[in-house]
Amino acid sequence: MEKMRAIYNERRRFIVQALRRIGFTISQEPQGAFYVLADATDFDADSTRFAFEILDRALVAATPGIDFGRGAEGHIRFSYANSLENIREAVRRIETYLGTRDQGMKG
Repeated sequence: MEKMRAIYNERRRFIVQALRRIGFTISQEPQGAFYVLADATDFDADSTRFAFEILDRALVAATPGIDFGRGAEGHIRFSYANSLENIREAVRRIETYLGTRDQGMKG
């Protein structure tokens, strides 16, 4: 049990730090779940549109915040119930996509 707790804690710390680094706001870190709810309004206030955009462009599945009520609109829920290797790859894909998305908006 302690080993699994340590593994999930490592995943949690990694994803929270990585999502913050690429521009998501996380006001409350998860304490007991396998998910992090990240504020994505700097990217898109429509969580459904943005979740599908990430799926289509970065090939990473995430859940729109609106699925958890109006108060979570503008947020995206990411799971860290996967291997650290897969989480790293997902974050890399999102970061790469957001970088190209930003370039497209500037040009």
